[in-house]
Amino acid sequence: MRMHNAAADEHCGIAQAAVITGDWWNVLVLREIARGHVRFDALAAELGLSRKVLTERLGRLVASGVLRRSLYQRRPVRYEYLLTDSGLALLPLLVAMQDWGDRWVLGDGGITATAAQDGAEHARVHALAGTRLAAGLELPSGDGTDHPVVAPDAATTVLFTYPGTGVDWSDEPIPGAAGCTLENRLFRDAWPEFRRADVAVHGISSQLPYEQASFARTEAIPYPLLSDAQHRLAAALRLPTFRGAGRLHLKRLILVVDRERTVRHALFPVEDIPHAVEEALRLATTT
Repeated sequence: MRMHNAAADEHCGIAQAAVITGDWWNVLVLREIARGHVRFDALAAELGLSRKVLTERLGRLVASGVLRRSLYQRRPVRYEYLLTDSGLALLPLLVAMQDWGDRWVLGDGGITATAAQDGAEHARVHALAGTRLAAGLELPSGDGTDHPVVAPDAATTVLFTYPGTGVDWSDEPIPGAAGCTLENRLFRDAWPEFRRADVAVHGISSQLPYEQASFARTEAIPYPLLSDAQHRLAAALRLPTFRGAGRLHLKRLILVVDRERTVRHALFPVEDIPHAVEEALRLATTT
């Protein structure tokens, strides 16, 4: 079969991006590095790829400027493979690919902010139990600073993702999308109980920090609202998303994470919001 000549499309951004990401293994290598598997042996184990092929793919991605090598051991020499700014800019593409696959390949093509109990998204989220979040994973907040996703000074952190506050879903009603203001208010009202139990609460959406800050002021939200507009957390945990109102939104779920950044419990899908908030408190105080 005749191979396509990318040079003929030298002015086409799609063609040039495909040179880097169009290879099956390149995409999966980037997926695993986004998940925090940044060392060679971890990548080989996750991908089931031969050392020769993995070395070749990593070399190509470093040469293209998507990855950089960082020395972590001198004898013998060992490197971690980290995303550059160019590589981080690919995360929205990876999440969009996942969203497309969830909807059109693994799903029936419909748009929903929930999930079937026997679906791929349900299985993927519940498989997070026992997963350790990468050290140094931070997201921006409305106060102009980056916050650790897992609070370092709390015994447990409850992470709840939600589609977005102040979004008008009336033109495209999507099952499970509404209710984000209610959810935040319920966590706000239960905040004193979480604090007494040494449990941090972080709300996370794909909204921009200034949008979250405006909502937090209006509703007197006492805990941080973190922005995953760049989809770093979504890529790191392969979180389910849906497209609506012009952007990708995180589906509503709750993770209970211990001080060592290990996910202990996952609640998904979240359909009974008041019960889910109560359950999050119960699980966080019994972890």
